[in-house]
Order: sequence, then C-alpha cells, then structure tokens
Amino acid sequence: MANLVIEIGNTALKAAWAEGKTLGKTFRYQGEKTLEFILSITEKEKPEVMAVVSGRPLSESEEEILRGECRHLMLLDSAHPDYLQRYGIPEYLSYDRACSIMAVRHLFKGKSCTVFDFGTTLTIDMVSADGGYRGGNISPGCRTRFKSLNRYAKALPMVNTPARVPQEGTSLESSIESGVISGIMFEIEGYVRQLPGNVIVFTGGDAIYFAKRMKYSLFVMSNLVLAGLAIMTDDYAQKNI
Repeated sequence: MANLVIEIGNTALKAAWAEGKTLGKTFRYQGEKTLEFILSITEKEKPEVMAVVSGRPLSESEEEILRGECRHLMLLDSAHPDYLQRYGIPEYLSYDRACSIMAVRHLFKGKSCTVFDFGTTLTIDMVSADGGYRGGNISPGCRTRFKSLNRYAKALPMVNTPARVPQEGTSLESSIESGVISGIMFEIEGYVRQLPGNVIVFTGGDAIYFAKRMKYSLFVMSNLVLAGLAIMTDDYAQKNI
C-alpha cells in the first residue's frame, strides 16, 4: 500500500501519494472543506500511512475520522512535538519548515543549502553540509507586504504582484510594485552573498516568480514540504510497521 502525505497550509492544501520516499500523483485544494477533500482522495484507496503536517492542530473528531481512513496516522502539528526531536530540528520551527529541511538533507546530501520559502511569510533556512540546522529568518511574504502597505498607510492603494517590475517606479502603483519586489530580491541576494557556496533552493507559491528574476543557479521545488514529509513517513513506516 502507498502512503499519503498532506500539507495543510495557510491558504491551500497539498497532498500526494508516495511510494517510499518517492512522490507520485499530487493534489491541490483551496477552500475550507479540507477534511472532505482528504476523504475524497481516500475514497477509492486507503493509505498504509497517512501523514499530515498542519499549521493548526486537528480537532479530536477530525483526528478520529482520519484514523479510520488509514492503517497508521502520523500527525505533525503543535499537539505532536516529538517528531522534530527525533531529527535534531529545533522545536520552535513550524513543521512545514522542518519537512523542507528533511528534504534538502536527503536531496542534497553532503552540501550546504539555503532554503527560501515564498508564502504568507518569507522564510530563509540554512542547512550545513552534515545536515545540521544552522538557523533561519522570517520576514513578510510578497503579498503580505502589499497588504501591509495598503492597511497601515491609508493613502497607498492595494497593489497586486506585477508581471513586469520597473527598476524605478514612475507612478504611485509602480513605486509600490518596484519597492516590494526589488526589496525582496535584494534581500535574497544578500543571503546568497553571505553564503556563496550554498545550494540555493526556492519553494512556496511565489518561488517561480522570483526564480525567473534571479541571475544565479538555483533549484525550484514546488513540493519540497511533501518530499520531506514523504521521507519522514517512510522512516516512520520502516520503524513502526
């Protein structure tokens, strides 16, 4: 039987079937009926292990329902803190960041990495060549910056992520566009210069958008969290089944 790995994020749910450490068919859902969507995936096939990484703890009723859909349920949320300790990852890290770290440890074994996750927040995590977690930073994500300017500076309009970004703004809107996007690019380039020998990995919803604007070699991995979750799930299956 295959395993099912699920990431419940701030704006969307992503899931994938996994054979061992290898991801198979993937799914994406954006809406409030996350439990119903998961049940639609398991309707025809029950997983051996279902692993769920979630930004919010699941309720007791949700947990009970999911346990009935698989042979083994592996929950990674604030109510189940023991998994991070097994892999030498600090407990303060969110589980999606922990899964990303697990993924780069496996995919880029023996190499130092800097992981940029472009979502509601922009997180930057550094992993040493021996797989150790060096530390990381958090700043507002791209859309969060646009929303913050509109909310806290009442005279500024709400601006969406632009397809093209001028080097300097020539209007109020283009000044905001250039300021936010250029600011993030300068931020990224600063981290890259700080650790020039690191493998650079982009993930998250805006990863491709910013990767296209960079002038150096990097990897874009849209399913990095799921890849790391599949690794942890396979390890769990081998040790507990």
